[in-house]
Amino acid sequence: MAVIARTSSGQAPAQRPAPGSGLWRVFEHRLMTYRRTFRSTIFTSFVTPTLFLFAMGLGLGSYVDNGNTSSLGGISYLVFLAPGLLAASAMNSASFEATFPIMSGLLWSRIYHAMFATPISARDVTLGNLAFIAMRLTLIATVFTLVIVAFGAAESPLIVLAIPAAVLTGMAFAAPIAAFSATQKTPIKFNALFRFVITPLFLFSGTFFPVSSLPPVMQLLAWFTPLYHGVSLTRGLSLGTISADPLAALVDVVFLATFVIVGTVLAIRTIGARLVRG
Repeated sequence: MAVIARTSSGQAPAQRPAPGSGLWRVFEHRLMTYRRTFRSTIFTSFVTPTLFLFAMGLGLGSYVDNGNTSSLGGISYLVFLAPGLLAASAMNSASFEATFPIMSGLLWSRIYHAMFATPISARDVTLGNLAFIAMRLTLIATVFTLVIVAFGAAESPLIVLAIPAAVLTGMAFAAPIAAFSATQKTPIKFNALFRFVITPLFLFSGTFFPVSSLPPVMQLLAWFTPLYHGVSLTRGLSLGTISADPLAALVDVVFLATFVIVGTVLAIRTIGARLVRG
């Protein structure tokens, strides 16, 4: 019979969890919660982007295509728009998943405090949530990419690589926003985040029209946003033009990855601080 060593108080010490097990416990919790609520996300995650692609790409696009499309590189508006919407949809979904669900676990249900009372660490809580968001983005990007192919809006088989590119774009928003969410006591500032940050980026980062048509100052501002690089990357893969300027694509990847890494580090710190304060 195995003998269990005990502390001076007579209680058995808590077993140290296997590396990574805490992360997957948090991921499992988010997944089980999503299984009960996924029906409510079908419209916003899958149907709305498809309707947007149909209305803007085919409806408005028919008028654009009748004019001068030289600013679009001679391609149809549907082909131009589709990869931009793919990146923008990843941004929108990631931003939502990194706001209210994070605040709920830290403030309203306090489920993350319950997890923190076990051997699960703040790092596990953070990475488990980010892993779940990455899974959600992969699902959304895969379905939307299939829709793009069905619409005939993909010019290159490299469109397959636009899926991880869209996920990377979404995570460039999810990580820093999760860090921000952990510092909030009310959801009031989320309204400002979506109204004054996410929506302007959705409109002015190259999703609907080339950034080159903007004033020079706004072009510079757009370059420093994650969505600009996400749209540039997904569009280059969808059109097959990425091989013409691989250095620009590498800059896009490095820029987005930097946001993910820095955001993740900040999220671990802010979520940890919130959990320690109780």
